[in-house]
Amino acid sequence: MSKIIFITGTSTGFGKLMTITLSAAGNTVVAAMRGTTGKNAAVARELAALPNVEVAELDVTSDESVQGAVDQVLQKHGRIDVLVNNAGISGFGLVEAYSLEQVRQLFEVNFYGVLRTYQAVLPAMRKAGKGLIINLSTGASGHALPFMAPYLASKFSVETITEGIQEELRDYNIENVTIQSGVYPTEGTNGSKTGANADRDDVAAEYGSAATEKFQAFGAGLFGKIASFNMNPQTVADGVLALVNLPDGTRPLRYPLDAVAEGTDVEFINARAEIKARWLAKYTA
Repeated sequence: MSKIIFITGTSTGFGKLMTITLSAAGNTVVAAMRGTTGKNAAVARELAALPNVEVAELDVTSDESVQGAVDQVLQKHGRIDVLVNNAGISGFGLVEAYSLEQVRQLFEVNFYGVLRTYQAVLPAMRKAGKGLIINLSTGASGHALPFMAPYLASKFSVETITEGIQEELRDYNIENVTIQSGVYPTEGTNGSKTGANADRDDVAAEYGSAATEKFQAFGAGLFGKIASFNMNPQTVADGVLALVNLPDGTRPLRYPLDAVAEGTDVEFINARAEIKARWLAKYTA
């Protein structure tokens, strides 16, 4: 059955590929993005020309924008079957070299943006008694790495919300999934799309060349895997389609799509779930 799918951040990368892939499968896709009549006008026209695609103006950092976009979809279609929280920004740098404002920007998009869409779509999904929400997370979904801590903190927060709300929404048959995507060659990683990076250059300078060398080595190791593992962003779009097509009630809480991890991500996810189950047993026995 064709679904009404609302995707955030569709002007580039994963979001654009998801729009193309999900609409080609016969679903009605609302491709939401900023600047539909401005900087993203060309891609907005490109996607709007596809069968089954509607383009919507959306700024995930604005309460009014999110609610307005969701309301328009509900007025036209009467429902939203699937929400895909794809919009996000990256961030690299020393923790001390981040201004608090720059960290707030990361959370405003990556975390609060997700909360805004949840609160906008949940009333309709609860009324319908079903729904699916897919949140794009990161390959390092449960541990921290140097030079990425503020960014990862914003993504850990999304993992926390997803896991916590899963039980809260169980009675309404609303499923929640996070995708651990790993490192893929998109605008967010190739430098063409600026993220919220550390902005206190004077502090970074005090760390000297050693920190710079460590950062460069870390980046080379991380992004060097993109080519060696042939990390194709279409994998993530295909993964979203696979989740959408799974029978209701069978979708996993976490869905890793990181070939570089070579199965360690799956091992980590399973171990965490098993330990949590034993921890909960201690409190509910």
